[in-house]
Amino acid sequence: MKTERKGMMRGYKKLRVWQDAKALYVLTWPIIKKFPYELSRIRSQQLASVDSVHRNIAEGYCRRSLKEYIQFLNIALGSLGESASSLEVYVDAGHISEEQFEKMDALTWKLENGLKKLIESLQEKDGQEWSDTFVLKESNAVYTTDTQSADNPPMQ
Repeated sequence: MKTERKGMMRGYKKLRVWQDAKALYVLTWPIIKKFPYELSRIRSQQLASVDSVHRNIAEGYCRRSLKEYIQFLNIALGSLGESASSLEVYVDAGHISEEQFEKMDALTWKLENGLKKLIESLQEKDGQEWSDTFVLKESNAVYTTDTQSADNPPMQ
């Protein structure tokens, strides 16, 4: 059993976007690890892009500066876009099933919207001193709407 260690630098664990980014990695690995040897390079790239999302959320949070935090959230959003693009290609090429695509794409969509809302919320706070309380409250409060869920993502 894992020991839960808490501290100022681990506040990112409370963020829904970080939790969803972690869940996306956990969902992705068992699917892409079955890719044949010929696809080992794209398997590695997909894993790296998904891994980058949760890492950049955490690194930005730990920088303790809103400007840097926003910058790292944007990097996480870029990595998420890379991953989403790959999923579209993988399903069309027959590397993953429609069902696998739908599960990963739904979580990617939720995470994309959460990251965008978090970035927008933090941009409104830009120029203020770092505060753990408003970052955690703001990020989780703006993450979803009443009609949005992982099973029912918003339409574009």
